[in-house]
Amino acid sequence: MVATIRYEDIVKVPKALLHDHLDGGLRPATIVDLAAEVGHELPTTDPEALGRWFADAADSGSLERYLETFAHTVAVMQTAPALRRVARECALDLATDGVVYAEVRFAPEQHLERDLSLDEVVEAVLAGFAEGTAQAAEAGLTIRVGSLLTAMRHAARSQEIAELAVRHRDAGVVGFDIAGAEAGFPPTRHLDAFEYLQRENFHFTIHAGEAFGLPSIWQAIQWCGADRLGHGVRIVDDIAPDGALGRLAAYVRDKRIPLELCPSSNVQTGAVASIVDHPIGLLRDLRFRATVNTDNRLMSGTSMSREMWLLVETFGYGWKELQWFTINAMKSAFIPFDERLRIIDEVIKPAYAKLLA
Repeated sequence: MVATIRYEDIVKVPKALLHDHLDGGLRPATIVDLAAEVGHELPTTDPEALGRWFADAADSGSLERYLETFAHTVAVMQTAPALRRVARECALDLATDGVVYAEVRFAPEQHLERDLSLDEVVEAVLAGFAEGTAQAAEAGLTIRVGSLLTAMRHAARSQEIAELAVRHRDAGVVGFDIAGAEAGFPPTRHLDAFEYLQRENFHFTIHAGEAFGLPSIWQAIQWCGADRLGHGVRIVDDIAPDGALGRLAAYVRDKRIPLELCPSSNVQTGAVASIVDHPIGLLRDLRFRATVNTDNRLMSGTSMSREMWLLVETFGYGWKELQWFTINAMKSAFIPFDERLRIIDEVIKPAYAKLLA
């Protein structure tokens, strides 16, 4: 079956994406344009060379070094027109790659250097997603984009960002997240924000179990009440060589808590040694709610199609497995159940049924 799967066929098949950072997916040419407008100095102004620079700089094996690359992308996303352009192009790029549902996250507090308010940042991004979705439709491509608002775990604005997310929940914001370096910044520092979100019946995910281990995952779930785990790859530390699950791993699997796994990114940041060593294969075999994601398309030089292609090459997966990951993601999305079900039944399953026939 593997031999019959071509990369171009993966591009065409519908995909669902839960973990993608807006400031980690810019087109290199757009960075060059926007940097020229604001006078930001880049390592190079050649778009092709700049794309290679981001990939090389991010390929360090360190989450902290990986995060440093965002200084350049964030620097050019400080005006409403720039944010709108980046969001519009994001929606178009994802739709072109066959993504029919995407949740794209960004941290409003990082886009205030040119006097935008938090609300203006969100409004600009949402407008850009709407424009990109409309342009994709004109090209015969369908995509639904939801936004996640991210608070930085080393800062102290999580309550403010949580309230901002709830304020824009009917305009396209579907969830909340915290991100940034895990070590030394546990999710419990933001407990007030998570308790507020629960009272507001609002969805949230937490970056946990990427660079830090089981304590981060345990706090995210048992103290903070996360609906999903951003990455969560280190849950494998609670799984014995014979496949026996520890208490935490069993809880995550039994409660069907989704894992937002990002294979290429996990290798780059040193969470795993290589794609071959990535526990996504084990987690699928053990029937965890595993999903496949891009994390940062620019830094990882990747796309949803490429991530799926890597799994086909590495683990010998066929259309059946790719459909399983895709439906897992749609089941775990932060939009209403009837919308999730419609995309699964009317878009994903029919497309895969033709390939599996």
